[in-house]
Amino acid sequence: MTSSSDARRWLAVLVLCLGQLMIVLDATVVNVALPGIQRDLHFSAASIAWVVNGYLIAFGGLLLLAGRLGDLLGRRRVFLAGLGVFTAASVLCGMAPSAELLVAARFLQGVGGAAAAAMVLGIVVTVFQEQRQTARAMSVYSAVASSGGSIGLLVGGALTQAVGWHWIFFVNLPIGIAAMLLGVRLIPQHRGAGMGDGVDALGSLLVTAAPSLGIYAILQASENGWLTLRTALLAAGSIVLGALFVAVESRVRHPLVPLRIFRSRNVSGANLVRMLLPVGLFGSFFLGALYLQNVLGYAPLRTGVAFLPQSLAIGGVSLFVVGRVVSRFGAHRALMAGLLLLVAALALFSRAPVDGVYALDVLPAALLAGVGAGLVFMPSVSLSMAEAGPGDAGVVSGVANVALQIGAALGVAVLFGAAADHTAALRAAGLAPRAALDGGYRLGLGIAALCVVAALALAAAVIRPARARRVVDVVVDAEDAPALAA
Repeated sequence: MTSSSDARRWLAVLVLCLGQLMIVLDATVVNVALPGIQRDLHFSAASIAWVVNGYLIAFGGLLLLAGRLGDLLGRRRVFLAGLGVFTAASVLCGMAPSAELLVAARFLQGVGGAAAAAMVLGIVVTVFQEQRQTARAMSVYSAVASSGGSIGLLVGGALTQAVGWHWIFFVNLPIGIAAMLLGVRLIPQHRGAGMGDGVDALGSLLVTAAPSLGIYAILQASENGWLTLRTALLAAGSIVLGALFVAVESRVRHPLVPLRIFRSRNVSGANLVRMLLPVGLFGSFFLGALYLQNVLGYAPLRTGVAFLPQSLAIGGVSLFVVGRVVSRFGAHRALMAGLLLLVAALALFSRAPVDGVYALDVLPAALLAGVGAGLVFMPSVSLSMAEAGPGDAGVVSGVANVALQIGAALGVAVLFGAAADHTAALRAAGLAPRAALDGGYRLGLGIAALCVVAALALAAAVIRPARARRVVDVVVDAEDAPALAA
């Protein structure tokens, strides 16, 4: 009976990991397909960023609300509903006949992805009663989550090259259906607390609308001008929505984000770092993929293989290295070392010439970025949670995840906008198309490096390493260090 029960629990974990893999994969699977999507659906050089940002904004903006709904309505119910929305939206993405409909479907994908992803860890840690089994389940989850990026690049490249970019979305249909059918049978039921405590719906709307409007302001500025009245009004609207979110959260009875958590220097500093970090990481992924295809002429599959070392470095360091580094040197030093490596990687990548050689101009930067990112993710979460009380641990970890997603979306908008604007200026000055594209991508990567430098300065000036070290040491001393990657 025990053996049969354990087997059922492990099957439930595998179903959860299958859903998580599909969600993580979709964040990177479009990277190598962007040139084909841009060509077929007539996106402009700046607006193509919405294919990425439509997903990231909805995903990051709704994670906290999804977590709250899981507590109220039941985690299994919300997980399965999220998978259903995500799968249906994937089909709509593949069938989209225009740029506008693809972006709308990507937003819908982000909604479903947030609902499902916010439930996975909460269900995983309740499936098993034993601490050792829970740690092993977390390790499995960590391996799946960290490998999703590399799998996404390979799958995206293979499908785009073989049958077209539409199939990077259609492939989610059989996976999603299988995960839902198995989830109904295997995932344990969780009875929520009910809707009596209410949901901060207005806060959820504002925390998604504010960055969405800000990103739109950045993207249209590269086409219509940074100093125009339109850009100024859109930027002001985004700031007003952000201020309204703060005002709402300070007054509602059950806020989505209790503002008291930001009184901690570690919480505030670590989340600012996590907002700046993905600018560098996504800059190397997205601008790097465009550089390989549009400047060096790589095919989609070759582009996916080219970035495989970076993804494997992130996963390997996250699973097997960062726990030991934090245990010996502390989370703050690990964070600083990772940020330094990312700055070096982006500075190196921003020098890539129009006739670049992969082994000299791309691979070293990709490996440095992978190791640096692997050293940053877990310490930044640990530092942000070091001063959180037991009652705030869930919301603080959720805010850390949202900061990463919103930072990624804003970063992609800034880098794509700056690269497109500079490319157009170089073309107007008479440069050849490939040389102008190379110049635009190099500027974007330089801006990404400066953002990570700002993150490094914040980590040095704001975060208190001594107090965070004690909390992180307790976590690192838990049974299986690889589980920390989750």
